[in-house]
Amino acid sequence: MHKVLIIEDEKEMARGLKDIFEFEGYEVETAATGREGLRAAGDRDLDCIILDLMLPDMSGYEVCSEIRGQNRRTPILILTARGQDHDKIRGLEIGADDYMTKPFSVGEMLARVKALLRRSRQFEQVPDVFRIGANEVDVRHFTVRRGRLEFSLSHYEAELLKLLFSNANQPVGRDEILEKVWGRENFPTNRTVDNFIVKLRKKIENDYRSPRHILTIYGVGYQLSP
Repeated sequence: MHKVLIIEDEKEMARGLKDIFEFEGYEVETAATGREGLRAAGDRDLDCIILDLMLPDMSGYEVCSEIRGQNRRTPILILTARGQDHDKIRGLEIGADDYMTKPFSVGEMLARVKALLRRSRQFEQVPDVFRIGANEVDVRHFTVRRGRLEFSLSHYEAELLKLLFSNANQPVGRDEILEKVWGRENFPTNRTVDNFIVKLRKKIENDYRSPRHILTIYGVGYQLSP
């Protein structure tokens, strides 16, 4: 049984979401403040977090950032009345996996949560620490170390490396990368993938202009050669 944490201060909304997920067979825990949510997020058995942005003691952005800062990789779906693009972009940049605005379709929300759970499961066999050439990649602590050099990884950089590593020595198409790392609901452009690849090459390769590990497969996408 999947376990969901709902961090929502509106009692009626929290109760409604709890009923919906329990009806679908989920185990549900609720928290009415950011601090309560952070304490509950320490549960290693959590499978997904539904997070409201407008909380009484701290913003949902702060909660999301702290969860990711604690190296929690639990999928996070932000649920809020804010629908502006800059709000969505900010949420995704600090580590949220998806974003929905109120009012929302119950069916769509359940579908998105299921998609987050599928994407989370696909990386379960990827170790927290693995090597790419002379680099030690730690996706739990979001770092890359090569000799005395150390680079930090963003949430999406770590997810992209995990996907490429799970398909080592096999080409991965841009559309597959977009779907499995960002999700169809957040579908950015192919250019987004290319930009992230450049960032990763600067951290992984000795010479990012002549890559040996993160290779371009023309007409397809990218391939990792550890």
